[in-house]
Amino acid sequence: MFGCECWCWSSEYEELYDHQFDEPKPYSLPSSLPKWPQGQGFATGKICLGEIEVVQVVKFDSVWSCNLLRGKSKAVTFYRPSGIPEGFFCLGHYCQPNDQPFRGFLLAARGTVANKTDLRDGLVCDLVQKLPALIEPLNYTLVWSADSTNAGCGYIWKPNPPVGYKAMGFVVTEDSEEPSLDVVRCVREDLTETCEPCDRILAVDSRAYENQFQVWSTRPCERGMLCNSVSVGTFFCTSTNLDSDEELEVACLKNISSSLHAMPNLQQVHTLIEHYGPTVFFHPEEAYLPSSVQWFFKHGAVLCCESCETGELIDHRGSNLPRGGENEHDYWIDLPNDHDARHHIKAGDMESSKLYVHVKPALGGTFTDVAMWIFCPFNGPATIKVGLVSVAMNKIGQHVGDWEHYTLRVSNFTGELWQVYFSEHSGGRWVDAFDLEFIEGNKSVVYSSKHGHSSYPHSGIYLQGSSKLGIGLKNEVARSKMFIDSSTKYEIVAAEYLGEGVIEEPCWLQYMRDWGPTVVYDSRSELDKIIDRLPFFVRFSVENLFELFPTELYGEEGPTGPKEKDNWLGDER
Repeated sequence: MFGCECWCWSSEYEELYDHQFDEPKPYSLPSSLPKWPQGQGFATGKICLGEIEVVQVVKFDSVWSCNLLRGKSKAVTFYRPSGIPEGFFCLGHYCQPNDQPFRGFLLAARGTVANKTDLRDGLVCDLVQKLPALIEPLNYTLVWSADSTNAGCGYIWKPNPPVGYKAMGFVVTEDSEEPSLDVVRCVREDLTETCEPCDRILAVDSRAYENQFQVWSTRPCERGMLCNSVSVGTFFCTSTNLDSDEELEVACLKNISSSLHAMPNLQQVHTLIEHYGPTVFFHPEEAYLPSSVQWFFKHGAVLCCESCETGELIDHRGSNLPRGGENEHDYWIDLPNDHDARHHIKAGDMESSKLYVHVKPALGGTFTDVAMWIFCPFNGPATIKVGLVSVAMNKIGQHVGDWEHYTLRVSNFTGELWQVYFSEHSGGRWVDAFDLEFIEGNKSVVYSSKHGHSSYPHSGIYLQGSSKLGIGLKNEVARSKMFIDSSTKYEIVAAEYLGEGVIEEPCWLQYMRDWGPTVVYDSRSELDKIIDRLPFFVRFSVENLFELFPTELYGEEGPTGPKEKDNWLGDER
């Protein structure tokens, strides 16, 4: 490729160099993909967004590698797409860190409709000229370069679109000559949505700029099941501070088609789950295992309300639960009063347990999210870690009715598993497919934390709080003989995009109230005992950690069911 070496700043600054590198090899899943059942547009390689058709490009040529030798930042490489199908156009270039497997995509696009209106009934209609969906930029602006030695190592350009159009991404070259206008296309503004910076890929300090030069990955501002924003895969860069309210100079695409034709049909959904369904492992010392919701109801769960003196036994289907409406905390589910019955339900029932699946469109129907929910009748008390000491709480953190989940994100272009989201108490994170632990074929592993049931991709101890101080909520995960294979033990409870009546939602899914009673523990006094054991200089820091703990730690109101969670309609973060 390109072998020039350049020092972009004086010896006081970061040293960047361009070196020889091979064409990147995209990451592949452990096993080949199955032959998907026949359907409309799922896994056909192309998706129509209305006036634009897009393909997902995963083959790239390296343009420029930037290595910060003296800094803490990691080396990154900028790429241009290769092998774009005839008739499709590049929308921008791609960037990613060098210390991870090559795993990225760019969308290439082409217009799909004519520019003039039709003639009808022999009458000449007004021939309204419609602006084309895609158009070349007017010119480019150089936004950053690494050329202080005039060696021509790396240059980043912003396409300047005509009025009424938006740029989708930046262009990177290995020399100072302005790129050709036909390198990329801009998109008509009404076919775009706003995007925002996501993960910072690169940061370079220099006196040549007032602020850091930064490169970010991007994502749509509006995300979720009902949103139509489509991620292009390009990056954003800037040498000024980012304003949270400022609109970026690049945009994402908008799916104006209402058909969602690239989403999988029901048979394809079952094949996806059977092919990718993870195995959920519980800790060897887990005392509070999952069960099916039906088992929970059959074994004595009761519905309580403010005006009830005693709880009402819940029908095994949950048909006598209040449905819909808002959660005003006027109803809640509780365990039976009998001591033995309560103890029995708390332990759960592995034999009956299953994953409850919600299938929904993501990123404007270019991806499918398969959210897999697991129910545990009881969440056990928390463990606080203070340095090398672990302190098990007596009651803090425990509550009735625990709902946790993880989400598979699958590309609708190919049917390939792209990422998995692991819910971790009140937060969570996306993990790329290359960083998953696979147990069989393309089935990954999900570890459920001891007593708390939050999800993690690898075994070990995860600390929620301050890793620097070694203080926070301790989450232990490990393999055991207690596990659920979600590729076989699952029930699809919702897939709204398939249409009314295709999936019959269970009665209990419409219960929007609390799945446990409100119990407030004296958590402050218990945690104060831990703080009193610490050196004085760290006590203030620990006090500030309280807000980082999950709300369940303080015994606040009972948890709600899947449909009351923000991610039911929204994105995972």
